[in-house]
This record gives sequence, C-alpha cells and structure tokens, in this order.
Amino acid sequence: MDKQAMFAQVAHLEERIGELYGELGSLKQKIMELLEENQKLLIENENLRNRVNRQTPKTGESSVVGEGFDTLARLYQEGFHVCNVHYGSLRTEGDCLFCLSFLHKS
Repeated sequence: MDKQAMFAQVAHLEERIGELYGELGSLKQKIMELLEENQKLLIENENLRNRVNRQTPKTGESSVVGEGFDTLARLYQEGFHVCNVHYGSLRTEGDCLFCLSFLHKS
C-alpha cells in the first residue's frame, strides 16, 4: 500500500469518526431530554395520584355539590391544567387562558 492511499484511508477514517462523534452527541442530548421529561412525568403522576386519593370519597360519604369545581380550582392552584386542551399536565409557563376561561364560566 502506497503512502498516498494510506493517508487517504486515515483521512476518511478520521472523517467517519468525526461524524459518529456528532451523532453520539445528538443521541446523548436526546437521552438527556427524555430523562428530564420522564422525571417530570413521574412527579406529575405521583402528584395526581395523591390528589385523586385525597379527593376520592370514602364509602358511605356523599359528595357535596360544587366539590368537583373546588377540586379543579385547587388542581389549577397547585400548577395543573384543568382545561380540555392540556388537562392534567403541569403548567410550566404561568397562567393558562383556557383554564382561566373554564374556571370563570363555572
């Protein structure tokens, strides 16, 4: 194998390694985003389960009129959407006009 061919092969290999390194960086970033999203969803799920467990009437108890609205208002105050667009997801960017509109109609 002559020197030119050897240098060309090394240059090509170096180029491929650079491309793979870029792909690896993109994949690492995507994995980090997915892990963050998963953690947020785990927290949200736990919070919702706790709310459901606290709000579920015990056997023999009757529900009070308006209790559902109060529950939705409390959920909204705790940072969850109560509108039909994003129901149950965390509010991450302040107030939601859909939720506020829904709560003011009721």
